[in-house]
Formats: sequence, C-alpha cells, structure tokens
Amino acid sequence: MSDALVWFKRDLRLHDHAALDAACRYAAGGSVRCLYVAEPALWTLPDASAAQWGFVRESLLELAAALRARGVELTVWHGDVTSALAACWHARPFSALFAHEETGNAFTYARDLAVAQWCAEHRVTWTERPQNGVVRRLRNRDGWHRHWQRFMSQPCLDEPPFDPRTQPAPAAGVSVEALADLIHPLGPDPSGRQRGGRTAGLQLLASFLMARCARYRGGISSPLSATHACSRLSPYLAWGCLSVREVVQATEARLAELALRADGDTQRQQAGLKAFLSRLHWHCHFIQKLESEPEIEWRNMHPGYDELRTEVDTPRFDALVAGRTGWPLVDACVAMLRETGWLNFRMRAMLVSVATYPLWLPWRPVGLWLARQFVDYEPGIHWSQMQMQAGTTGINATRVYNPVKQARDQDPHGDFVRHWLPALRRVPDSWLFEPWRMPPDVQQRCGVRVGPDPEADLPLPLVDLEEALRDARARVHAVRARPEVQAATAEIVTRHGSRVNRDGQGPNGPRRAGTRGPTRAKADPSQMLLSF
Repeated sequence: MSDALVWFKRDLRLHDHAALDAACRYAAGGSVRCLYVAEPALWTLPDASAAQWGFVRESLLELAAALRARGVELTVWHGDVTSALAACWHARPFSALFAHEETGNAFTYARDLAVAQWCAEHRVTWTERPQNGVVRRLRNRDGWHRHWQRFMSQPCLDEPPFDPRTQPAPAAGVSVEALADLIHPLGPDPSGRQRGGRTAGLQLLASFLMARCARYRGGISSPLSATHACSRLSPYLAWGCLSVREVVQATEARLAELALRADGDTQRQQAGLKAFLSRLHWHCHFIQKLESEPEIEWRNMHPGYDELRTEVDTPRFDALVAGRTGWPLVDACVAMLRETGWLNFRMRAMLVSVATYPLWLPWRPVGLWLARQFVDYEPGIHWSQMQMQAGTTGINATRVYNPVKQARDQDPHGDFVRHWLPALRRVPDSWLFEPWRMPPDVQQRCGVRVGPDPEADLPLPLVDLEEALRDARARVHAVRARPEVQAATAEIVTRHGSRVNRDGQGPNGPRRAGTRGPTRAKADPSQMLLSF
C-alpha cells in the first residue's frame, strides 16, 4: 500500500476529477489525503479580489462537507504550498502528489516550479493530470482540435470510493471557516455576485439545458437579456466546481434528446446549445494561448505593437474605474461589475475597446483592474481576450466598439443604463444616449446637472469620441501596415492560430464536403466571439 496526497487548486469538485481518481488508483487501499492551500501571496496579487475569494471559500465549504460525508477530512493550510507539503509530510510521509495541470498567472507558474523542487528533494512523485482540452508543451496547433474532441469524448470519471478505515487524521491546519479572517484580497465582496459551490453550478447547468438555452442565440449580446440568456456557468468552470467535459457531455446529451422532438421552441433550444458548444471549444482554445506563451500575461503577443500605449493617463484610468467616463453604457457596465462581479461578453469587449482605443490606455493595467472585477477570472481566457480586443495580437481583426452606437443597439429604451445609473432616470429619452448635449434649460427641468466637476450628476465625456476613435484606428493601422510587422505574423499564427480548417473539423463537428470553414447555423457574427 502507498500513501498519496491530492492537492486541490482550481478544481473544487469530486466528480470527473482526474487527479483524485489517479491518487485512489495509486494508493490501492492506502491512504489518500486531500489538501487545499490558501496562499496569502496569491490572494494579494493585483489580479485577485475579495469577490473571487468569496466564491472560492463557499466552494471550499461545500467540497469539505462532501469529503467529510465520505470519511475524508480536507486539510486546509494557510501559507505557501511547500510549507503545506512539509507539514503533511511530517504528519505522515507520502510517496506521491497528485494535482491537475493549471494554466495560471506568473505566480502560480513560479510556485509550481518550487513544488517540483520540493518533490524532487523528498523523492515524491508529482503527477499532474489535464482537466480540460489544453495541451502541455504543445509544439503547434496542428491537430489540436482533434485532441480536444478526444478528451471531451472520454467518459467522465465517477467520484472515487473512499475507505474511511484507511484515512489518517489530517495534518495540522485551519478550518475553512477560519479562512474568512486570514485571507484579505483587494476590494469588497459584491453582494450581487454568484454563490460558489458545485450544487449551485449544477442547478444553473440544468436550468440552462432545459429552458434558458432557447434565448442563447440572440440574447447574449444585450446586457438586458444576457443575465438569463447566458449559461452563467463561467465561474463554476473557472474555479473547477464543474468540469468542462461534463458540461460538454451534458450539452450533447440534451441535444440528442431534443433531436427526437420537432417544434419551434425545440429548434431554438437546439440552436442555442450548438452555439454554446462552440463557446466551450473556444474556451480551451484561448487558455491554450497562455499555456503555450505565458508572457502574454504582461507582454504584447506581437512585439510590433510595443510602441503603442506606452504610458497610463491616470485621470482617464481613474475615471474609467470610477464609472465616470461620461458615456452612459460604459459607466452603467462598470456599476454592474462593481455590484455583481459579472458582465456579458459584448459589454466586456466594449469596456476594453473603450479603454484601449478612445482612452488610449495600455491593456495591462486595464486587464488587472478587470481581472479583479470578474468572479469568473480565468487567466488564459482573460489575457488572450485583453490582447485580442486591444489589437496587439497581430492576427485578429481590429475590434473597435462605439459606446454610443452600442447603447442604441443593445439598450434602445435605456432600461439598463437607467437601472444602474439612477441620475439617468430623470433624463428624457431624446438625450439619453448623449446626455452631455442636453441644453442647460433641459438639465434644469429634469433636475440633472452635466459637467466636468466631480459634483455633477453626470460627467462630460473624457474625450471627443469620434476624433479619438479616428486617431486610435489610424495609429493601430499604421503599425499593422508595416512590412516587418506583417512578416512577424506568421510565427504567431503557428503558435496560436486556430486549425479547425486543417483538422477537417469545426467546433460543431465535421465540415461538409466543399465547405471552406466550420459548419455553423447562421448567427450574429459577434456571438462567435468568446466571452472573457
């Protein structure tokens, strides 16, 4: 018999847990201990927040209860990981450490190197198992989609059986409840955020598959409908309460059920679920970018754009963070983020576009601020999308969102901005999208003051929008047109470009003969972009 230790990270579940399954097979009747390390150094990083920690802590409480019901105690350690491993080792030596592969930030990468060193010094075998379609040490993207399909088609792993008689007492640590007083990330924990834990994730998955998916196509772009039309599963996937594979397979099973029916609502549900499956494919596609090139967390994917946005305009950045840009939809989105920790993908993309084009802010500090706001912060997706929306990848089309046009398209009656910006409830419809144009007498009649001073009900826009957009586009396109910049793009495509055409497959299945791209039902092209 052998002793094994399972280290939980962004995988707070028991179902379809490859590391836990492998540890139980390895121990073969020996002890399997479970460890979670609450790392103060991790939770005080500039991309961590109280919103994320609140979600994780709730998920840990449920995980610990699930393990306890199976006769296993979760060891919770407050400190660095190598100290936690040492404590577990001194309590009872173990011969193998099991964990999932993690595509995290620079901190987790350095921490994993330290763990590898500790294991080598103590002659402990460290085995990491993949938990999604991301591939370690990938040379290029050729064949990546086939790998993703193979991984997602493998059966989900059942919860492994535990024999309580073989489980030792946990190493000295702290209770999950005590962590509330020990971990202090940046910022407040918003009252309107989603609650953590696998149970809440499964309930959301069921409601989406059975009914809400009918509104997915056509409903995920507007902030009005997106709260119900989107799956809302992103935080449960980001923190591992659900596995990507079980969500993919549950979606495919639901599609098979719907194929036996034929009515209007069924067709809408099928279309929504097919579009959702495409998103799940792109989920791993973007994480793979950070896995293959960790430097994109802080460095332009294409070095040709290094001369753009080199300095932070502090007043503009502060106004953006405070929700005082003067563009109602932008400021309403910031208010929603502050209160809920969530925003639909189009509005996230618009925030990045406004920050990096008309406000001309570097994507890195904007990305750190947004990372703290998002409960569903997934480093691989986040930093890949930050660069794509900021136009620094060299391989994506320039995406510039006009916040006034977006307001007219996505919130035509002003319901969203009036909800999140109470001062706009007094503004007449005719001035709602551009309140700074209101004549003084109209402002007086509706009791709203628009101006540059901090006491004004509504601020003036930070810049002239049309002029700033023209200037930003010109500066980006001038760099893109340079021969040396174009020449360097090929290498980026090799590392990060999609290969669905080369694989002969698209995210929704095989291509039909004679088609040049992935087969998809017609949809709003913007909905083919992945949420952050």
